[in-house]
Amino acid sequence: MIFNCEFPVLQVQNLAVKLTTHAEQKMNKSAHPWVFSNSIEKINKEGNPGDLAILFRQRNNQVYGVGLYDPASPIRIKMLHHYSGIPIDQAFFTEKINCAFDIRKPLLRTKTNSYRLLFGENDGFPGFIADVYAEVLVVKLYSAIWFPYLEMMLSALISVTDCQVVVLRLSRQLQQDEAHGFQDGQVLYGDLKNPIIQFIEHGVHFSADVIKGHKTGYFLDHRDNRKKVGNLAKNKTVLDVFSYAGGFSVHALVGGAKEVTSLDVSGQALEMAKNNAKLNQFTGKHWTLEGDAFEILKTLIQEGKTFDLVVIDPPSFAKSKKEAHLAQKKYAQLARLGAQLTAKNGLLVLASCSSRVLAEDFFEINSVQLKNSGRRFKIIEQTTHDIDHPVTFEEGAYLKCAYYQFIER
Repeated sequence: MIFNCEFPVLQVQNLAVKLTTHAEQKMNKSAHPWVFSNSIEKINKEGNPGDLAILFRQRNNQVYGVGLYDPASPIRIKMLHHYSGIPIDQAFFTEKINCAFDIRKPLLRTKTNSYRLLFGENDGFPGFIADVYAEVLVVKLYSAIWFPYLEMMLSALISVTDCQVVVLRLSRQLQQDEAHGFQDGQVLYGDLKNPIIQFIEHGVHFSADVIKGHKTGYFLDHRDNRKKVGNLAKNKTVLDVFSYAGGFSVHALVGGAKEVTSLDVSGQALEMAKNNAKLNQFTGKHWTLEGDAFEILKTLIQEGKTFDLVVIDPPSFAKSKKEAHLAQKKYAQLARLGAQLTAKNGLLVLASCSSRVLAEDFFEINSVQLKNSGRRFKIIEQTTHDIDHPVTFEEGAYLKCAYYQFIER
């Protein structure tokens, strides 16, 4: 296959690594994808990004794992393989990508042509994200460890997905480092005539800006919850808080909602929501509100407004462990506001994407606040990740969502 760029020739060296006794025992027990710098007891030489770190046992020097070395990160080794040694080559990557694709196959039978093919560490590719939007593959890299293997990876991904275009997105850190020679939004394969790509999610039409949009252009992780909201929205008034590009809003409109209000701080995001709605047929009204969600929710309460179905799906409030407590306070506040905005016998949907706030803590916060509201309610359902966002280690879990049905006579 012919790419639109020259890939740098980066020589990869093998590094012999021994971990501390405690770290070695933990690795053999959990097959964790991260090795922190303070877990390394001995390394034969300093490595470059993407060098192969080969883990040797303390006692008998047997190989029990292979990872990629990352000198720029406190997570010094990102693991690719556990319990033995294995060649890291085209065949290795192709087999792992095929395994990931097999997990996603059921999605392709649901009038859906957008999905996350590689979910970083959870699929065995630390710091590597691959999302498919129709015939466009968007790869986002969070670490320079992947540049020595990028051509091999893309060849395998193109072969599996039959995509016609590949777009490269880079984390902020990699955008600042120009040594690798790539640019954020660079089209590495094929001809991208329009950066706005239309795709289908459970029969509902959306679009994503794969060059300048957040992350890879859209948030695919809530797909199943958006479908659920669409199924619950018929003849209802709906408030979609932190709506971004209107994922929940559009599903609700297509599902037969009478009125949907999309609320977001970004006017650009609300324009995307309007445009996504226009890609579909519906009879309900679609309104937008631009501004700070907390302040607008308070104003709506003061005005006596209520909605049959309220969805509150904020961005992550906790980027680090020290922010977790503040995040919990914000989730509690949103649960209180949401309860006041949900109509009699209405449905409140509360979600979180903060990995630092555990699911059980999030659900407990919601239940406490709803009980304190004095309203009777029952939990209809609690959900986590969709099929294309599998969780294979504890820290890989971040998404949680709950449906609260108020019960009043």
